[in-house]
Amino acid sequence: METRTEPADQQPGISDRQPSPATRTVAARPPLVRELLLIAGLFLVYKLGRQLANGHTEEAFRNAHHVWNAERDLHLPGEGLVQQLLLHNETLIHVANTYYATVHFPATVAFLVWLYVRRPGHYVWARRVLAALTAAALVLHLTFPLAPPRLLGAAHLVDTAQVYGPSVYASTPETDSMANQFAAMPSLHFGWALMVAIGVIVATKSRWRWLWLLHPLLTLLVIVGTANHYWLDAIVAAALLGIALAVIRQPSTGRSLVVRRSVPAPAAAPAQDPAPAPSAAGLASSGVDR
Repeated sequence: METRTEPADQQPGISDRQPSPATRTVAARPPLVRELLLIAGLFLVYKLGRQLANGHTEEAFRNAHHVWNAERDLHLPGEGLVQQLLLHNETLIHVANTYYATVHFPATVAFLVWLYVRRPGHYVWARRVLAALTAAALVLHLTFPLAPPRLLGAAHLVDTAQVYGPSVYASTPETDSMANQFAAMPSLHFGWALMVAIGVIVATKSRWRWLWLLHPLLTLLVIVGTANHYWLDAIVAAALLGIALAVIRQPSTGRSLVVRRSVPAPAAAPAQDPAPAPSAAGLASSGVDR
């Protein structure tokens, strides 16, 4: 009887093929209550930190002149070029103001909720990156107060939110108790929007996912066209995000979809000694005719 032993790489349970549905399990999500408390706490710390930067009016306008002059030295296009395109149509400028006031925070929250439900492994990574970016932005807001271009006389720009509405800021920045208007750099509107686009691109496989880059592009045109930010505000935000992405490790492909369980290799069957060949004497004694 002939015995054949299969090679190890063909034995069941230890091949490199995709795991069966029975061996797949969705990546564990962080506890929901803990995540809600964590995100709410980080947001409150950020808001309180921005309030601490209020009141540095002279320094904010001095820094604004420095930024404006630096942009001219770098030959960056004037913010007024974008604003003039919006001002050609009152409906368009109203839409831009509404986009600035209403899309920024809800879009980021929706992004995190989607990741938490559909891509839990990517959710932890994205939350950490956004937290690092926001913390770095808070440090700059505290150490480098900056008046936005809509408040800078040398820029000759229109405060579109005050003129056309809607506006999320008080008409007098010094008395604004709800927001710090001297925290223009970096632009978290642009930084968060760019992270949303990158996060969706990384977490999905659709060939249409690259269209999400339109979100930060549209956000950039809005924040500049409404005179809420300088070009350099967006550039600094992109640089800080790049650093955060380089430091915080990105999840591996498919990590958020399944967690594979290794299957122990079965014990190898003991090797059998080959039967000894019959001798000539044995053949003769057995009467075998050759």
